[in-house]
Amino acid sequence: MTVLFYLSASVAVLATLLFVVASNTVHALLNLIVSFVAIALILLLLGAPFAAALEIIIYAGAIMVLFVFVIMMLHMGPTSVDQERRRLGFRIWWGPAVLALILVAEVGFLIVTGGVTAESGPRPVGPKEVGLVLLGPYVLGVELASILLLPGILGAYYLGRRRREGP
Repeated sequence: MTVLFYLSASVAVLATLLFVVASNTVHALLNLIVSFVAIALILLLLGAPFAAALEIIIYAGAIMVLFVFVIMMLHMGPTSVDQERRRLGFRIWWGPAVLALILVAEVGFLIVTGGVTAESGPRPVGPKEVGLVLLGPYVLGVELASILLLPGILGAYYLGRRRREGP
């Protein structure tokens, strides 16, 4: 299990690094999705299946759809078919594809060997338990996350505001 954890962590770090250095926003989002999936696998290996499911559903699902929608809305200017073929060529997809295949192999290994034991496996968790944990011992982490979201809100306001013309 430790090897799987370190392998998932290295995939997450590498995908995040590729996200940061990507020159095209769509390619960056592909790497970010792989990073979110790797983090979900890390959470699953640590015995937090609820957090892993939330990671996949909320971040890799809903927020990535929102990012792709915003990128499509902000895409300015005409593009030719040749430009689109270059953007979608195999050279671009090999990095995220290899990292995703590593994660798929890890999940397959966990399924075949039964790696997630009953102690660390899923169990029914109600909303009351989640709330007590989030607002109990982890209240500082929740508040820090809310403070980190504030610059995102301010940035969205700055990008979405209309500039006034004249006096």
